[in-house]
Amino acid sequence: MLEVLVMLLATNGAPVLAARFFRGYGDAPLDQGKRMADGYPLLGSSKTWRGLIVALFTACILSVLFGYGAWFGLVFGMLVMAGDLCSSFFKRRTGLKPGDRFLGWDQVPESLIPSAFAVFVLGIEWWWAIVLSLAFTLIQIVVSRPLYSLHIRKNPH
Repeated sequence: MLEVLVMLLATNGAPVLAARFFRGYGDAPLDQGKRMADGYPLLGSSKTWRGLIVALFTACILSVLFGYGAWFGLVFGMLVMAGDLCSSFFKRRTGLKPGDRFLGWDQVPESLIPSAFAVFVLGIEWWWAIVLSLAFTLIQIVVSRPLYSLHIRKNPH
C-alpha cells in the first residue's frame, strides 16, 4: 500500500512542482476564467491544464514502475484530479480563494476517491482506503510549512 500512498502524494504534488518549474508556461485555467452565478470562479486560476497533464503523466509513470500498469495509473490520476477539482469547486462556492485552507476538504476527496478505486481494483481490504486517506492528509499537513519555506508552495498551510 506504500506504492499507492506514494502515487497519491506524487500525483497531487506534481502540479505544484510543475508550476514552479515551468513558471507561467501552460498555466491556462481549466475553467477558462468562467464564473458561476454566485460571482465566484468555477474552479479558480490554480487549476490548470498543465497541472492536469502533469498529474496524469506522473500517475501513469509511477503506476507502470510499481507494476500496476498505465491504465490503472491513468484512472487513478483522473480520480485524484477529480477529487481535487471537486474540493476546489466547493471551496469557490464558499468564497474561499485558491490556497485558502479548508482542513479535511482540501485532502479527503483527492485521496479517498482514488484510494477506494485502488483497494477495489487491487483486491485489498476496504479499510485501507481510509488509512491511505488519513495518511495522505497527515503528510500534507506536516509537509506544508516546510514546502512553503522552500518556496515550493505559495501558502504555509
